[in-house]
Order: sequence, then C-alpha cells, then structure tokens
Amino acid sequence: QVHLVESGGGLVQPGGSLRLSCAVSGSISSSWPMGWYRQAPGKQRELVAAITSSGSTTYGDFVKDRFTISRDSAQNTVLLQMNTLEVEDTAVYYCAGGPIVTHLPSVRYWGQGTEVTVSS
Repeated sequence: QVHLVESGGGLVQPGGSLRLSCAVSGSISSSWPMGWYRQAPGKQRELVAAITSSGSTTYGDFVKDRFTISRDSAQNTVLLQMNTLEVEDTAVYYCAGGPIVTHLPSVRYWGQGTEVTVSS
C-alpha cells in the first residue's frame, strides 16, 4: 500500500517562502513521476510541478520560475520549494504519484494535502 504524506504548509506573508515535503512509503515504482497539485476554494485542482525519475521537470504556467521541485529517491521524498509567494498561491497542495502525473485523471496516488495560506 502506498502512502504520500505532505508537510510544510502554513501561513506566510506575500513575498515569503515555504518548502513542502512529501514522504513516500509503500510499493510505488521508483520510475514513476511524482508531482504537486493544488486546489484553491471553488477552483479545479491544477498541476503545480512534476518531476520524472530522471529529474526532468514540468511546471504550471503560473509558477514563473518561483517554485522548484526536486526528489530524493534515497529518502523517498519529493520537495517543493516555493519562493516569492503570492496571495493567489493560497490553496491546499497535494502530493501526487504517477504513472502520468501531469495528467490529472491518470494520477494513481494522492496525499491528504497540506494547506498554504499567503496573507498579510
């Protein structure tokens, strides 16, 4: 059984930074891509960032070089470093596991989510 557990969310002021972490446990293929989605109140869940097993990355258009996704296969973690946060980044952030993590219907595993609030 696969478990994805997010941490690192919280309240931050506009312009601030947060680092989200996703701990992966269970039998998930190390070759599967991993990613982060977010969902704001009243909006659809959208892709924030994804990373393949070889380290290739994909970002949502709204990221604009502010976020960086990385993965540590040895420690089974996926990180999302978020800088220059904006009020519009307020959402629940979800860790996601492949096989096609950039395609929402194809995401096989989800974490429970961690809330990020950007507010002054």
